[in-house]
Amino acid sequence: MPPLLRALCVLLLAPLLGAPAERLPTPDPLRAAGWQKGGWAGIKPATFEALPDAGLRISGQGEGSFVWRTVSKADACLYWRWRVDQGPPPTRLDRKGGDDRAIAITVGFDGWPPDASFFQKAQHTMAQAMAGDHRLPRSMLVYVWGGTGQEPRPFANPYVAGLGKVYVLRAASTPRQQWFEERIDLGRDWRAAFKGAGVPPVLEIMIGTDVDDTNARLDARIERLRFAPC
Repeated sequence: MPPLLRALCVLLLAPLLGAPAERLPTPDPLRAAGWQKGGWAGIKPATFEALPDAGLRISGQGEGSFVWRTVSKADACLYWRWRVDQGPPPTRLDRKGGDDRAIAITVGFDGWPPDASFFQKAQHTMAQAMAGDHRLPRSMLVYVWGGTGQEPRPFANPYVAGLGKVYVLRAASTPRQQWFEERIDLGRDWRAAFKGAGVPPVLEIMIGTDVDDTNARLDARIERLRFAPC
């Protein structure tokens, strides 16, 4: 399989992967909350627990996995609050290898970046055929708790061949055991990241963690996750 096809097939299914993605059994409480669980071959999955108030708790040590759900939103902001009680040390996220993060929230859009090439689109078409009825995003924004805080804002996701941009919202050095509120204007960020005018609708949201390189302990929570007018 060509490298870009493999990258798209894996990485558009889940954010920031370093190994092939696979569906995992989804516990009933997570499924009832609308989530599906996935992981990466060779990496022990973290524990995701559904909480009240549209919340999730993520825990483990040296693990990595994700959950995702389909959404259909346009012209919206994304709101949530989150905290990390235990997490990885600072690692550079704008390069492959050793790039651990406590939480990554990935918003997948149903539209191309303006500079997407014919080759990228053709490879995406093949990846979509392999993904079956799971409609793959054509562009992505990733919001991260982790990293050094010195990464460019945004920077190109090094795994997704130009179709994803990453914003470090909270560096790994952010105080722990403390809630932080977030409000993200998705349209503004998409236009800034991809230099395009027409913002495509949101297709899905994915929440993941990756602490396998540092073998860090993880205990993190997200609450009040919602799309609403800006």
